[in-house]
Amino acid sequence: MQIGRAQMGEVLISLHEADDPMFGVDVVPFLATSFDDAKKLWAVSKPSIERKFAAHGLMVLFAVPWPPQGIYAKRPISTLADMKGLFWRAYNAGTTRIAEIVGAHPVTVQAADLPRALATGLINAFMTSSATGYDSRAWEHMTYFYDAQAWIPKNITFVNKAAFDQLDEPTQAAVLKAAAAAELRGWAASQERNRWYLGELAKNGLKVLPPEDALAAGLKQVGEQLTAEWLRKAGADGWAVVEAYKKH
Repeated sequence: MQIGRAQMGEVLISLHEADDPMFGVDVVPFLATSFDDAKKLWAVSKPSIERKFAAHGLMVLFAVPWPPQGIYAKRPISTLADMKGLFWRAYNAGTTRIAEIVGAHPVTVQAADLPRALATGLINAFMTSSATGYDSRAWEHMTYFYDAQAWIPKNITFVNKAAFDQLDEPTQAAVLKAAAAAELRGWAASQERNRWYLGELAKNGLKVLPPEDALAAGLKQVGEQLTAEWLRKAGADGWAVVEAYKKH
């Protein structure tokens, strides 16, 4: 993209958090725990992310969310204490840190290996989306799904800025109009699809529940700790975004 071999692309932005912490703002656990909050977080973080893309000759067109992350478990979880000792699937820095904080045992399992890990009993709890839980037939091995909406990651579609600048003005306007429409359509479709996945999980026997008050309070505390850790990496840009998000 930067050297012009392709004019447009799409990426799960958090995959590039190692390059810049700001690219991981949408996967800070328990910072934005609803689609509405995720939309607010995108609104306040977008200018910073646009600047960082622009530094590489790229232009952000639109972003669309994945379904939110929830907790699958074999046994009931009512408080953080119930998570201690669980064999907890870890697949990124956030899920590993959650395990460390609550006293669970992190076990690295990528999505492709999740069905086998469930079938062999390698893990007895994990965090992922309703979509991945459905694809991995989580109900065959788990009993509960807590709809914690821990984070809502996004894919960003972008274009090589030099290629965009070569378009005539009517075409540029048409591209931007289509991008804005795609973003609106994508957010609505993601929410609708998430509702469908939750319904299918329940239909197949999982107990789909919101976290109990004590668990929700504990997860919020975990989120505050992890947000503080992220802010130490993200610096001034991160602080500005989180402060604006809190006021939004």
